[in-house]
Amino acid sequence: MNKQQLVSALSIKSEISKKDAEKHITNLFDIIMETTSSGENVKIVGFGGFEKKPTKGSSGIIRFGDRKGETWTTEDSFKPYFNPSKAFEDAVKA
Repeated sequence: MNKQQLVSALSIKSEISKKDAEKHITNLFDIIMETTSSGENVKIVGFGGFEKKPTKGSSGIIRFGDRKGETWTTEDSFKPYFNPSKAFEDAVKA
């Protein structure tokens, strides 16, 4: 399901216009992204949680090609993470 299909489904289920459904979905996604990127977790009971997790940088040596023997590194950073609730997992397994 893509975003437009989600908008249509919400529009039908909530009996609202597609324009309003798209606005609500966009606002919800924006709030989740803004909150998570600021370092605060978003937990939705019965659905799951969104959080910002640190990733450790790495390094290595190039083994092939013209740059063989050179070292490379990546810096520590963050990635978004979704942790589904037990109810969500049970619904998917069923």
